[in-house]
Amino acid sequence: MHNTLTAFTGATTAPEFDRPRPDRLVAGNPLRTTREHFERDGLSAGTWSCEPGAWRIAFAEGTDEFFHVISGRIRITDDSGTAHEFGPGEACVIPSGFTGLFEVLEPVTKHYVFMRRG
Repeated sequence: MHNTLTAFTGATTAPEFDRPRPDRLVAGNPLRTTREHFERDGLSAGTWSCEPGAWRIAFAEGTDEFFHVISGRIRITDDSGTAHEFGPGEACVIPSGFTGLFEVLEPVTKHYVFMRRG
């Protein structure tokens, strides 16, 4: 069992790159960079960065995400049209089953924690 601290600062985790799925893409074709620093038993945590753009998101049942914005700015709009913007120092939880629009307004970097149950 891994029982040592996982420090994000100075981590040498290899980045993974992707772009939004074409069927969900709304604006741009932003490159997303994920560095997963920790993963165990349905919990994963790391650093995520993205270029400006927008796409539809649909969280699976049993998957929640906590994030904390380090730099940049995003807007998340739920399907009823309620929008929330997040910038440096701000945090949020996206609950399982959430659907809406995810917009990167300024190049963003955030820490994230995903919890997948069942």
